[in-house]
Amino acid sequence: MMKQLILPLLAAIIPGAGADEYNHRYAEGDRVDLWVNKVGPYANPQEAYEYYTLPYCAPDTRHHPDNKDGSFNALKAHSMGERLGGHALRHSGHDLIYPSVSTTADAGVLETCTTEGLTAEQVKLFATAAEDQWFYQMYVDDLPVWGMVGEMLPDLEAAKGEHFGNDLSHLEEAVAKHTENGGEFKPYVYTKRTLHVSYNADRIIKVDLTSEPASLTEVKAGVKVKFELDIQWTKTNTPFHSRFDRYLDHAFFKHQIHWFSIFNSFMMVLFLMGLVALILLRTLRKDYARYAISHTGRRDIEDGGESDAEMDEKDDDGKPLLKEHSPNAGMTGAEDSGWKQVHGDVFRAPKFLPLLSAILGTGWQVVTLVMGVVLFAVAGPLHGEVHEERGEVLTAILVFYSLSSVVAGYASGSYFKLYYATTPAGRSKAPAAGGVGVGGATQWQLTMVLTMLLLPTILGAIISFLNGIALIYGTIYYIPFLVLLKFFFLWVIVSVPLCILGALMGRHAKLGDRWAHPFPCSVNAIRRPIPEDTPWYDVPANLITFAGLLSFGSIFIELNYILTSLWSHKFYYVYGFLLGVYAILCLVIKVSTIIVVYFCLNPENYLWQWTEFYPVASTALYVFLYSIYYFVFKTSMHGLVQTSFYFGYMLLISLGMGTLCGTLGHWSANKFVRKIFQNVKVD
Repeated sequence: MMKQLILPLLAAIIPGAGADEYNHRYAEGDRVDLWVNKVGPYANPQEAYEYYTLPYCAPDTRHHPDNKDGSFNALKAHSMGERLGGHALRHSGHDLIYPSVSTTADAGVLETCTTEGLTAEQVKLFATAAEDQWFYQMYVDDLPVWGMVGEMLPDLEAAKGEHFGNDLSHLEEAVAKHTENGGEFKPYVYTKRTLHVSYNADRIIKVDLTSEPASLTEVKAGVKVKFELDIQWTKTNTPFHSRFDRYLDHAFFKHQIHWFSIFNSFMMVLFLMGLVALILLRTLRKDYARYAISHTGRRDIEDGGESDAEMDEKDDDGKPLLKEHSPNAGMTGAEDSGWKQVHGDVFRAPKFLPLLSAILGTGWQVVTLVMGVVLFAVAGPLHGEVHEERGEVLTAILVFYSLSSVVAGYASGSYFKLYYATTPAGRSKAPAAGGVGVGGATQWQLTMVLTMLLLPTILGAIISFLNGIALIYGTIYYIPFLVLLKFFFLWVIVSVPLCILGALMGRHAKLGDRWAHPFPCSVNAIRRPIPEDTPWYDVPANLITFAGLLSFGSIFIELNYILTSLWSHKFYYVYGFLLGVYAILCLVIKVSTIIVVYFCLNPENYLWQWTEFYPVASTALYVFLYSIYYFVFKTSMHGLVQTSFYFGYMLLISLGMGTLCGTLGHWSANKFVRKIFQNVKVD
């Protein structure tokens, strides 16, 4: 993103810098770089190697390795996002000269090279590429093109030129017939490729690469293979701003089922909101009425009288709220019951307060990160579409992750401060100037350290494991040590200080009218016992699958599109859909959490803080289970490298989704609990 701002400025200031691939403008005679990115099995996106891992020869141009000033196989400068995305562009060695903008004839250049006699090891490499359907990727002016390395075919020497030509259908028929007959297959590689470059004035608009079936050549030990690249320039009237549209699969991403999924999720939200409204308007009103009668009745009994309200109040069904109408019955029948019983414990600090504070702080960081990246992508028309730039989304994730560390620090610090006063240590110590008792200094520091290390530790462990596998197998998804060092310094210099700053702000935040009463109800010194004989639907463990399933149900169709983009060579560009699904997910989490917390408190279980995090956080489990289904039934991935990368990344995505959902659920539950307890009268 910074590159897009700086390089056009330099191009305007520095003479001769006005025509290059960064501002996508060229003049007649300018050299256009053809970059080679990767080569690997089509079914395994992350099992990718450098292009010249295969024994392709260097073209006979000025970039040939024998020439001192050549750029053959030179590594292109990459951003941190590009390195994370597995991009390793190197110069192909081919010379592309921008044609005259005034010429009407198409220009063509044929570049050739011939390998030395292939060794047995080189033949094995080509054979593996043909058998596993390896493909390669190239870039011209930031436009990608793809091509297949070769094919496994029967002996084609006799029929190649006569029958095949450019007719791929005949080739497929020959292969199918040979397969039925159980014939032997041999490795063939495409030796002639045609690069079609379409341009409009001083801009490149379209790039196509075709491999000639007639050029299929069997690879044998000792055979010299001649490779040809025919470069064709063609004028076009297509505007520059729409040049990337041809890479977008509109039929897939804007299918009717995509719209239906949004509508389906919206209807789920309406249903849940109706259910919550039923709880709030009917059940809670009945509870409030009963508690008000109980409170008034006790006062009348203490005065020796009988409450008229006790005699007359009825519920919505016309039934009396109390079974008996005598003063003695008022003492027993109108006694507090249900969720009001726990008013002295509901705001008690949860177990492992520093850990929960750190998790919630990390969750708010993930919430901010996701929202920031999605909004940045939605605003693509203003600053450039993110799917058109390599590594743009990953770079945005790095930036928003670093900046959102202040949110993590503030959220964890303020949450710890809020509940520390309800702990035995917090009640026994006078609050310090920062609002945390002196005895809590160590725990507060522990909270801050956990917040700083929790997410980076998980990320570092998984990425280090995957990086080790990439290093062993030599794939381009290996992150070099210097890049890892940059990540470390980014974390130390930006993320850590912002997290500390946020924690200090949270520690000094004003969380109530007075520090002594940050909650609607005070916390008793002695814990009340939690009833054990509760119905199955009031057991918190039984509610976990309910809330997680609802959250997953609102996103699973969009999740399918995202996984297809990640693992099936498609560009995801419908960020408006993603923003809508994100909003629906937040609403589903909110309303489902209110249902769960009510069923948790009603049987007098006041341990709601962890309980309300788990149910919607279980969305992570459903996401990971769906990723297993997707891996088995939707892809053809295989091998240790691809399997490790797939499940490693999906584990990160699942954990992030679980933390996000759990944090939003906990926040909704906290708001609901505060609201209902501030409206009850407590003696």
